[in-house]
Amino acid sequence: MYSDKVMDHFQNPRNVGEIADASGVGTVGNAKCGDIMRIYLDIDDDQVIRDVKFKTFGCGAAVATSSMATELVKGKTIHEALQVTNKAVMEALDGLPPVKVHCSLLAEEAIHAALWDYAEKNGIRIEGLEKPKSDIHEGEEEESEEY
Repeated sequence: MYSDKVMDHFQNPRNVGEIADASGVGTVGNAKCGDIMRIYLDIDDDQVIRDVKFKTFGCGAAVATSSMATELVKGKTIHEALQVTNKAVMEALDGLPPVKVHCSLLAEEAIHAALWDYAEKNGIRIEGLEKPKSDIHEGEEEESEEY
């Protein structure tokens, strides 16, 4: 069962689209479920996120977490945006079913990937930001399948 906020952000997503010449663009996916999330950031000279847009291919929870994540980082500094965790996204949406928690991880990783892209383009280092994964399951042990 989804919360009213999840349903609202799924049915009326905020900040959908692309930003031409974005300051930073981050794309992450989840190979296991097929969700792909791309976040575009427009960051001003004071390192404040002026605008943010997203495009997501995935389930309703993926769309809702993308939408909420953009709301949480808009108007924030790059350092404040770095503090937006998957837990913060889930709390802002009044929770997610356990099988959909990975969608909030995608949102966090997409923000980090866009911040990483911004840092790379500007030759800066953002304290606490690590190189993002392109797939949220990257680095996990491969599950062996027996036939």
